[in-house]
Amino acid sequence: MAQHGKFDCVIIGGGHNGLVCAAYLAKAGRSVCVLERRHVLGGCATTEELWPGYKVSTAAYVISLFQMGILRELRLPQYGLEILPRNPSSFTPLPDGRSLTLGPDPALAEREISKFSIRDATAYPRYNALLERIAATLEPALNETAPDPLPLPEHWRKIGMGKRLRDGKKLWQLHGAMKALGPDLPEAVEILTGAARPILERWFESEILKATLATDAIIGAFTGISSPGSAYVLLHHVMGEAGGARGVWGYVRGGMGGLATALEKACRDLGVDVRRDSPVNSIRTDRHGACGVGLEDGTQIESRVIASSVDAHVTFERLLDPQILPEEFRTAVSRIDYSSASAKINVALSEPPQFTALPGTGVMPHHHGTMHIGPTLDYLDRAYDEAKYGEPSSSPILEMTMATSVDETLAPPGKHILSMFVQYAPYKLASGTWDERKEAFADRCIEVLAQYAPNVPKAIEHRQVLSPLDLERVYGITGGNIMQGAMSPHQLYCFRPVAGWADHRTPVPGLYLCGAASHPGGGVMGSCGKNAATEILRDKAW
Repeated sequence: MAQHGKFDCVIIGGGHNGLVCAAYLAKAGRSVCVLERRHVLGGCATTEELWPGYKVSTAAYVISLFQMGILRELRLPQYGLEILPRNPSSFTPLPDGRSLTLGPDPALAEREISKFSIRDATAYPRYNALLERIAATLEPALNETAPDPLPLPEHWRKIGMGKRLRDGKKLWQLHGAMKALGPDLPEAVEILTGAARPILERWFESEILKATLATDAIIGAFTGISSPGSAYVLLHHVMGEAGGARGVWGYVRGGMGGLATALEKACRDLGVDVRRDSPVNSIRTDRHGACGVGLEDGTQIESRVIASSVDAHVTFERLLDPQILPEEFRTAVSRIDYSSASAKINVALSEPPQFTALPGTGVMPHHHGTMHIGPTLDYLDRAYDEAKYGEPSSSPILEMTMATSVDETLAPPGKHILSMFVQYAPYKLASGTWDERKEAFADRCIEVLAQYAPNVPKAIEHRQVLSPLDLERVYGITGGNIMQGAMSPHQLYCFRPVAGWADHRTPVPGLYLCGAASHPGGGVMGSCGKNAATEILRDKAW
């Protein structure tokens, strides 16, 4: 077997979290190697030229959650990262020809919502202010390692006094932050644990506003708006400020891969060895713990620190011999929920969608933001009902963006890329396979869009369809789950990835998790990678 290097740390996976982790370790003077199995970096946040002249954000498509501290500390703007704001940020057409447009401009929101409800126009700023207060309260907990406070059996894991003191301090700080919410605390608890639909119905009366807001509660999750835990996903979407302000989302110039490009430049300047087309097929261990990785081509790389940015199933049940893990940990990992019901459809258009609700030609303001097809709460719930029984939604929820509306570098002149994120497409089908059914499902999605923008079918020049199975195959995410594990209450914070191991460490000394499988979870945030690097440096003085 060929030996090919020895490093202080090896990172499995060149997604944004893996690159962030590598950069911070290298910044601290460690020798680091990043191994990416694909030909492109970024994980799910990539840019690929699918058709000549078209640079497509094939999976992730907008950015906001990425931590501002990481942007500054790694000097990513100096390495070419440019985030383009979206204004307006949201557009929802109705079958009857009306529509709702929202954005960061309060006057626009008030004017648009007032078309449907004066009461809602008054309530909307208060609703946003509540979410922002809760997000500001919780955000510090995203930027540090989660504690392990549960009184689990001591033989599961021995935790030293130093960690216990650190964990106690974190919990006390969180207690103080929650206390500062005062009378908002009961609502905050409901948002953290409850269902989105009853919360939105209590705040608002107009269906179009409730439905527009509710889509943030289900995107990327196999859950319904009436399911407990869906409200947290709604809150999760207003945590970041990378789009220019809290809750504002933006596009990366050149596509989402622009983030990985900037991170790679930062890593290389720090001396990181970044290798593409280097799929890892095993994590090697000896009696002391992790000792290296093996690649599919037979190459062996030595390191006493392995940080995996791939999910827990791949890390512990495929790359590692599960038998070396404690039984209780192995059992907990096997129970992680990877339920998924998302599909991605990327299309090249000869012209922008022409919505009957806002007729016109060329790029219009409502093309800048996310275009929602999902007019009512009942529509959203019914789409989920079908998926529960293993059937793709016959009236799917479409969340669409057209980054070419603000970024002319992505397509040939006059052409556009429409990115469609679709709910619900259950990973496990009641009949048939996704390879057999995905094109018909994509046809149905286009038919639904054509009910609102009749020009779209004839404007399509190219199409890529990624079923949940394709998302699993291409990006290595179990079950096609874009969060590396469902973002439900029992799989968040001190329960992520499993109870007792929320601090990026694992039962194998020297093996860490640095991806979305760890706290704080999914989304293009970078926090998982940075937090993991902090813990690795705490453990390893080298």
